[in-house]
Amino acid sequence: MAAVTHELIYEVLKAVQARPGNMEEGLREVRGELKGVRGNQQAQQLQMNAVQTDIGNLYETFGALDSRLARIERRLDITDAPVS
Repeated sequence: MAAVTHELIYEVLKAVQARPGNMEEGLREVRGELKGVRGNQQAQQLQMNAVQTDIGNLYETFGALDSRLARIERRLDITDAPVS
């Protein structure tokens, strides 16, 4: 069996001490990537909300145009069935 010396213990302790430093560096990288993912999700959510608002506006506009067209058809008496 190899003799345990102070130098050997010192080398092992240095290696053990370096591990938390490496883990902290890795954790910083993961945090940075997570911030990027969160930023992308927020941007995508804002874009989705904008698209939904635009679609809602289009439905409202088409509804108004449909009502106007129905009124014009009634005035010109060119409808087949009554429009509610």
